[in-house]
Amino acid sequence: MKLNELSKMTAPLNSTDKMPVLFLGHGSPMNAIEENEFVAGFRNVAKDIPRPQAILCVSAHWETRGTYVTAMENPTTIHDFGGFPKALFEVQYPAPGNPDLAKETKSIIKKTEVHLDDKWGLDHGAWSVIKHLYPNADVPVIQLSLDYNQTPQYHYELAKELASLREKGVLIIGSGNMVHNLGLVSWQHLDKVYAHDWALEASDKMRNFITPSGLASCRSV
Repeated sequence: MKLNELSKMTAPLNSTDKMPVLFLGHGSPMNAIEENEFVAGFRNVAKDIPRPQAILCVSAHWETRGTYVTAMENPTTIHDFGGFPKALFEVQYPAPGNPDLAKETKSIIKKTEVHLDDKWGLDHGAWSVIKHLYPNADVPVIQLSLDYNQTPQYHYELAKELASLREKGVLIIGSGNMVHNLGLVSWQHLDKVYAHDWALEASDKMRNFITPSGLASCRSV
């Protein structure tokens, strides 16, 4: 990448129409290199929204004591998983960072002190989905961590403080899943539609929180 191209990508953000906020269930890391309905969905999302000037990603895979935001020029591609094919470990997503956006994120959050991080990079919760939205790695990306000592309400209120970034061309992405526990997967039932009773109950409850009308008859776990 040429120096003038990088400078253009990391220039101060201009005012824009309000960007959307995305929550993407990233699923298996293999989605990074496989072709399936989830990957196609990620690509279609990128076609339906304005092109962002930068991305702020909150990944389920970066939990910290306190709140951190990546502030390096060139975040590394983190392969934070094990037991997958070599091809997955060879994937690189060399999107630039944006130190200025990191500093602005730090300044607008008043609920807590935000620390600037120069070590983390982009974990698979971020790059495995963003690479399908913007395969050329030409949109700057920063990550904001989750404080594992704090409550969901705390993070909800903190997230509201990020709203002004949406009017500066920043696409905010939450990447994870409603639940994420491979240890409780019922592997013997993979050939059929199956879910634990408690998982069905949790799925219905969360769906009702998101869509008050219910959709209880359209379960998909």
